[in-house]
Amino acid sequence: MAIRYISINSKLYSEEDAKIAVSDLSIQRGYGIFDFLKTINGKPIFIENHLNRFYNSAKEMNLEVELDRQSLTNAVNELMAQNNIPNSGIKIILTGGFSEDGYTLHKPNLIITQVPFEINDDYLYKGLALASYNHQRQLASVKTIDYLQAIRLQPYLKEKKADDLLYHADGEVREAPRANFFIVKENKVITPKTAILSGITRSKILSLQIEGYTIVEQDFKLEEALRADEAFVSSSTKNAYPVISVDGQKIGTGKIGPVTRLINEKLFELIKQS
Repeated sequence: MAIRYISINSKLYSEEDAKIAVSDLSIQRGYGIFDFLKTINGKPIFIENHLNRFYNSAKEMNLEVELDRQSLTNAVNELMAQNNIPNSGIKIILTGGFSEDGYTLHKPNLIITQVPFEINDDYLYKGLALASYNHQRQLASVKTIDYLQAIRLQPYLKEKKADDLLYHADGEVREAPRANFFIVKENKVITPKTAILSGITRSKILSLQIEGYTIVEQDFKLEEALRADEAFVSSSTKNAYPVISVDGQKIGTGKIGPVTRLINEKLFELIKQS
């Protein structure tokens, strides 16, 4: 088995030797940010968009990124060259740093990891069953490492026989823990705009032209989602992933719809061009 490498503060370590001290605020307080992008055939997809969000998240969390954009891109490329994993997921993590009192911000640690990731279209035929949950993510516009609620609720998902959560705030739809949410209703493709993380794939979908449809940011209620013609989630790993049910209620036909399928085709074209 080939050795996999991890980058910590611009130095490469084998996976088993890659370590940070327990005094880091990411461990002590769960304080840190990250961004995640995929590579296809050795090419990072939409990396500039991901870096835009990464630096914005760092700014919002008062974390200084020691590397400028080009240096950070070089660090990603160096890791990719060392690991030689053409199709992968790259995670760029910035922690709160080593803190003597376990509370005060210090110099952040920059960690870059890479894991194999194969893309196939099986999901187009399977789809997701979601379970709604009343929860508003803290600092929704920042991609933090805090996934406490989503992980805590894994037994809830099993109980509901669902694949993932759909967060709502007192009935107003927000997002899934790792993806944005869209519905298709009549001649509109709609995604919530309030208190959500603006995903990179979401932004690409908003830029698409779909004949006969307008794609809009517009808040809507859970009841409207249940009456949608189609629904899907979007993310870097899933593109546009059909949602077949919410809370056990079938959405549309309970299968991938024509608009979701067309959006996927257009996303794949964008990815090829990137």
